[in-house]
Amino acid sequence: MAQFALLAALADQLATEPSRLKKRAAIAEAIGSIAAPREDAIAEHALADAGLFCLYLAGLPFPEADPRKLNVGGALLTRALKEVSHCTDAALTAAYRRHGDLGAAAFDVLYTNAPAHATLTLDELSVSFDAMATARSTAARSATLIGLLQRATAIEAKYLLKLMLNDMRIGVKQSLIEEAIAVASGTGAVEVRHAVMLEADLARAVTMAFTNTLDEAHMRLFHPLGFMLASPVETPEEAVERFTPKPPKVEKPKAAKKVRRKKGEPEEVAEEFVDLPVMEAIEPAVVVEASEGIAVGVEVQAYLEDKYDGMRAQLHCGDPGQPGRVAIYSRNREDITQSFPELAEAFANVSAPESGPLILDGEILGWDLAAGKALPFATLGQRIGRKKVDDELRRQIPVVFMAFDLLFQDDVLLLDLPLRERRARLETLAASLAEVAVSTIDAPEDRDRSQFSMFDTAAANAEPAVARLLLSPAKLVESAEAIDQAYADARARANEGVMIKAADSVYLPGRRGLSWVKLKRELATLDVVITGAEYGHGKRAGLLSDYTFAVQGPRGKLLNVGKAYSGVTDAEILELTAWLKAHTLEDHGHFRTVEPIRILEVAFNNIMRSTRHASGFALRFPRIIRIRDDKPLEEIDTLERVEEVYLSQPDRPEEAVSSE
Repeated sequence: MAQFALLAALADQLATEPSRLKKRAAIAEAIGSIAAPREDAIAEHALADAGLFCLYLAGLPFPEADPRKLNVGGALLTRALKEVSHCTDAALTAAYRRHGDLGAAAFDVLYTNAPAHATLTLDELSVSFDAMATARSTAARSATLIGLLQRATAIEAKYLLKLMLNDMRIGVKQSLIEEAIAVASGTGAVEVRHAVMLEADLARAVTMAFTNTLDEAHMRLFHPLGFMLASPVETPEEAVERFTPKPPKVEKPKAAKKVRRKKGEPEEVAEEFVDLPVMEAIEPAVVVEASEGIAVGVEVQAYLEDKYDGMRAQLHCGDPGQPGRVAIYSRNREDITQSFPELAEAFANVSAPESGPLILDGEILGWDLAAGKALPFATLGQRIGRKKVDDELRRQIPVVFMAFDLLFQDDVLLLDLPLRERRARLETLAASLAEVAVSTIDAPEDRDRSQFSMFDTAAANAEPAVARLLLSPAKLVESAEAIDQAYADARARANEGVMIKAADSVYLPGRRGLSWVKLKRELATLDVVITGAEYGHGKRAGLLSDYTFAVQGPRGKLLNVGKAYSGVTDAEILELTAWLKAHTLEDHGHFRTVEPIRILEVAFNNIMRSTRHASGFALRFPRIIRIRDDKPLEEIDTLERVEEVYLSQPDRPEEAVSSE
């Protein structure tokens, strides 16, 4: 049986190895040593061990297709670690601050009193994970966890906690492990990766690779595929340039070389070479520019859509083997079905043979049913993360699924089809489901709360049904001017901007390519002052890299409006850390309040009302543009300016107007 210590030692080695090829070779060697050919009875167990090895090295306690969770968070892990190590709060806090990582902190506090010899096996770890996932109480999970930590060496405890937190931090992505599996088994990386995508089970892919059965992999619903992402562009002209065919390059004619006569060489010989004819340059084709900004006669093959400010989601439904089952996944692959029961109710009706199993890509939007437009994200945000949604919330914030891509239909994965074909199929599908994917505003009285089953939605409460499937409008790109107008129209509709997608683009799960771009201009920038800072994680452990900032309120009072950590360079973080430590007012351990002197210029997507900050506002997705040491505190922006920007937003939530 393979020991977990083998994985821990390799993970520690990989964390300090900069070479990707050397990492892959080391992983492949370890996989091969575990899955080495043996007698049939032992070989089967060896392949299972090799599968668990790859799964755990990727930071996955369970395969992606397995919906179970360990249900352990940082608080539970910390309590168990303190009980096993007998360390003080101060010692554990200091260790965590040094590394910004609970696993690395565990190594420090267990180093002197952990078992010296490794005994944990991968199979035993799998059994323990099964027990934790099915435990009915926190006490039972804690007991299993403490039992594992008591048997673990310091290095095993380090990676055991990292694995439980799904964050190995060793510079190894799953794609590299898939390549290593291919190397170890003598198969193709493309075939391994395809099998993992279809089966959503890295461990099973190992067995298939070593038994030459990768071609038997088949797509199953109810595990999320990776989402294709878009690259940002700054201007409509840049977007058009991305999708306009470039004219062929014409080589410039080489200039005639000046021939120098060698010493003693007759002058007429040198002249013979000077008079050689020079090849005439080929004239490049003339491209006449249209007034709209793109070449006349050039057809831009790209679709233009609104970029909605909702929640990106992937919807699975229509599996004949599981009638009525619906699953909705967020971009980080979390199952969010419970938060949007009316969508699950509507798509539970999608099971007719003509529809078949489906995977849709789209956006969940809060929807104004009367006006037929999206509600602001701040409104939809009240439903995100809700495990229970009552009728009042369903009426207050109705939701729809705005579909813009079709990934799977009739047991066929459509990722390799060009977007124009996927779009045509989606349009046909949306039309056929218009009267099927519906649900009532209130929850049906006869709905089985334990699972979503098929029912006649309209008859459930004898109230009108709401169409929950909408098709994102799309049109072919015409020009930079048209994109600019489309952007203005999208903002007027309270949407974020526009998406532009190449009509011949295939769907690349989990990749941010150049065939999809987004034009989403920053709303404004504000000059703010740093009022607090906290330590970062991972490579930013030990550095004050997360900055809370404020604007100037009434009578000069500083009021916080947000926190940002992106946009500063490593050198700037080092400088700011030293400065902030020297200007600390209060040290709360992980967080410090500091003298309000350093000014930042920050950009953001929009501003929301918020009770979290004293200002009553919060910047959404703030990014640091630059450090403004040229500005004094008196010149930072004011609360009045924040409110002015807030009120200028076309996508801000409607607020009740007081009559007083």
